[in-house]
Amino acid sequence: MVHKIVDLRSDTVTQPTAAMRAAMQAAPLGDDVFGGDPSVNALQDKIAALLGFEAALFMPTGTQSNLCAILAHCQRGDEYLVGQQAHCYRWEGGGAAVFGSVQPQPLAHQLDGTLDLGEIEAAIKPDDAHFARTRLLALENTLGGRLLPFGYVQQATQLAASKGLDRHLDGARLFNAATAQAAHTGSDARAGARRIAQCFDSVSVCFSKGLGAPVGSALCGSRAFIARAHRIRKMAGGGLRQAGGLAAAASHALDHHVEQLALDHALARRLAGGLAGIEGLQVEAPQTNIVFVDLTGAAKTRSADLLRHLAGCGIQATGLYRLRFVTHLDVDAEGIDQAAAAIRQFFMA
Repeated sequence: MVHKIVDLRSDTVTQPTAAMRAAMQAAPLGDDVFGGDPSVNALQDKIAALLGFEAALFMPTGTQSNLCAILAHCQRGDEYLVGQQAHCYRWEGGGAAVFGSVQPQPLAHQLDGTLDLGEIEAAIKPDDAHFARTRLLALENTLGGRLLPFGYVQQATQLAASKGLDRHLDGARLFNAATAQAAHTGSDARAGARRIAQCFDSVSVCFSKGLGAPVGSALCGSRAFIARAHRIRKMAGGGLRQAGGLAAAASHALDHHVEQLALDHALARRLAGGLAGIEGLQVEAPQTNIVFVDLTGAAKTRSADLLRHLAGCGIQATGLYRLRFVTHLDVDAEGIDQAAAAIRQFFMA
């Protein structure tokens, strides 16, 4: 039997839509290293204005965007405070330490993904030669698909500012966070994204996840900050030439795909609902577009078997540390139901 392929590994697997491809094809080009690519410049102006910053810098990847941000905020011998599960600490190869001699000070997350405010304050080092200089607080929103409550974001960033720290947001899925927040407040997702972003001195936003562009992130901040980040991007090999086609895809995504995120979130809830009640399966209720699943009891050691079964049913997923299913632009309700049915079949066998 031939199964429809349903790729739930990540929201990075999306293919450009026909309209996005047309925008890429039509994009005027120039040499961005000389600052002469009009499509890149337009994207940078658009995302900076949208999030309320003076300037922005187009980056090939979110990893490079976070790296340039940390190194633009910190010098050798400085440190940044960050969560144990934060992408810029755990999943980016230790870049800030390796390339910038900037020490991370990881803190444990609470159950909701936040960092305890008392622990943040206690981790700030005295101005003493024995210690690295604490310069930056880095937060991530969403974190593992979870929304950081806006009230908490305000408290944490205000605390950091009161202690003289800069504040950076890894907002790879910022618009997912804003969409989830809007569902509770009835506000507009774009306005919500700006509201979150304005709590920080710099924000990194990814276009190639839920927004569906093939490549790219942007780093936003003050003009002086972006000038420092631009120099670091060049050293990190991120100088781009005729990158306007990629920038046009990101710009199209900002204009047309933000509203789609609410549908992705609904599909995640649909999948979680379809898995309810299966013995041996514990499903974390999704807040955005990521569903985490844990095998329990006698099934605990069968994750590899489940992934093989799903692959045979046309369902692609990951299980690096927990089973993870991510909805996105190229997934529909039929595919979600196919995935839920395949998982039920495995546990009924």
